[in-house]
Amino acid sequence: MLNRPKVINGGSHTDVRGTLGFVNDFDMAEVKRFYKISHPDTTVVRAWRAHKIEQRWFHATQGAFEIKLVEIDNWDNPNPHLKQHHFDLSAKENTVLHVPKGYASSLRALEPNSTLLIFADSKIDEVVKDDYLFATDYFIELK
Repeated sequence: MLNRPKVINGGSHTDVRGTLGFVNDFDMAEVKRFYKISHPDTTVVRAWRAHKIEQRWFHATQGAFEIKLVEIDNWDNPNPHLKQHHFDLSAKENTVLHVPKGYASSLRALEPNSTLLIFADSKIDEVVKDDYLFATDYFIELK
């Protein structure tokens, strides 16, 4: 299996009782915890956090987010020109973005008051040993 990010699509059903959203193909067997991030505006960029061994899944529960990912090539001195993978997640779409281990992520709200739910496959005491943070402007996208 390739170590690449993947969007897991879901769907919805609406009837007189309301709307039910689902992502039935999201297998949560590996999830050990979750947390949420809320951005009040679209100017805040939360970047670049990476994990060697933790994988994560992102789901927009309110608003929308732009997510950029880079696969780290060298944990001591990554190439600042690594290819950036772009994903837009919206609460209007029932999708989950799977981020395999080995990626750094950048998050920015596309709409004010957006919320992102993140699922992780490691416990909080494990992730402190697997937390890599690079400057917000470290990775430069080549045009």
